[in-house]
Amino acid sequence: MPEGPPYFQVIEGDLVRSPANTTFHQSISCTIAVLISNFLGRHRQGEVFIGPLDVFLDDVNVYQPDVFFVSEQRRSIVTDHGIEGAPDLIVETLSPTTARYDKGSKRKIYARHGVREFWLVDPETRAIQVYLLGKDAETPVATHGDKAAFESVVLPGRRVKTAAIFKSSLRN
Repeated sequence: MPEGPPYFQVIEGDLVRSPANTTFHQSISCTIAVLISNFLGRHRQGEVFIGPLDVFLDDVNVYQPDVFFVSEQRRSIVTDHGIEGAPDLIVETLSPTTARYDKGSKRKIYARHGVREFWLVDPETRAIQVYLLGKDAETPVATHGDKAAFESVVLPGRRVKTAAIFKSSLRN
């Protein structure tokens, strides 16, 4: 992999450039990471990471998810140079250049490799689709609008208010 920036992902063997995020995209990802991190500070269940950090799923799929969580039980996949296996939870915030991968091939590959929960965050509609990939990689179990609240299956007890995720001083 070339050293970044710019950063790249390997999707089904193809080198795909990952352009820099918009400020709103970055704000959403940071907010989600902080929400999870604050929860983990009170409930020692694992560790949250933010991209760009390589997640090595196999030889032809190396991704840099926006936010991801690795449970304490799977700590062995965390190495100095990245994550060697499937995180328990992955959050991808859609952007015009990567949405087709996040909605399509990456979601299916995450499921194939054992990611348990997947959030697809849409900044335009201010909605979050939640997939339980072990049950159904094609259909979200729920879509939460910007006034909803939901609980993560992977992080039981972590109630997420979507309005807090989409709040950004730069966009309001």
